[in-house]
Amino acid sequence: MGPKAEALLSVVLLIAGSFLIAFSFNVFLAPLGIASGGVSGISILVQHETGIPPAYTQWALNVPLFLVGLWLLGKKFALKTALGSFLLPLLVLFTSHWKPLTDNAMLASIYGGIGVGAGLGLVFRGRASTGGLDLAAQLLHRYTGIRLGLAVAAFDGLVIASAGILIAPENALYALVGLFVTSKTIDFVQTGLATSKVAFIISDRPEAIMQSVLHDLDRGLTKLDGHGGFTGAERPVLMIVVGQGEVSKLKSLVRAADPGAFVIISDTAEVLGEGFKLP
Repeated sequence: MGPKAEALLSVVLLIAGSFLIAFSFNVFLAPLGIASGGVSGISILVQHETGIPPAYTQWALNVPLFLVGLWLLGKKFALKTALGSFLLPLLVLFTSHWKPLTDNAMLASIYGGIGVGAGLGLVFRGRASTGGLDLAAQLLHRYTGIRLGLAVAAFDGLVIASAGILIAPENALYALVGLFVTSKTIDFVQTGLATSKVAFIISDRPEAIMQSVLHDLDRGLTKLDGHGGFTGAERPVLMIVVGQGEVSKLKSLVRAADPGAFVIISDTAEVLGEGFKLP
């Protein structure tokens, strides 16, 4: 895919993701006062206290944050966030009169979290951003050294705590549910359904296992240099990535080649490369 096609795809994903976020915000979260973090959560609190429509609050916060980010983080940052910072509040305004789909707060927090997470996942896949408190978190991270994840969690936590004080404690609990569902949905959109496994094998017969994996399982592998912690003796470590359905066959092949082999198998979220997804 050429640079122009990639740029076009990025814009398409940003528009689609922003629309999905705005839709979920207006038909699930905002009507029931579920402020699950971010600028959108702040806009719900402002609407509750003053009656100002959320879109205007989002613009009022996004534009200054964008300008500060442009000044401190540079033009490269600006290109990735400019469109999202202006587009998302516009779509929130456009969909603000759509009727809620449920009056059940738990359902709203779950489905709203799914919709927002799916939208953000699309935006992130397009290597773009919708601005908001993520920008503030980046600035805090850069100039204080606080971990980015902790900075994002701190801002979201403040918004949710404020919802518990200004609206109702129950709303803060629903907001936590929505935030959790959003984070899991983002992971799902980013990595997909396929779950691969990575196996580390320590054996006295590494060559036999290598031949079985290469020819019987038809998978590649990597031979790592290792040493026994107690003896200090050289112990090669074989690293193999397989699909979920290949785990049983791998264990059978290892058992046949060396019944005393030490095998560690764990989940891996995403694998890129030959035999798996393209980068």
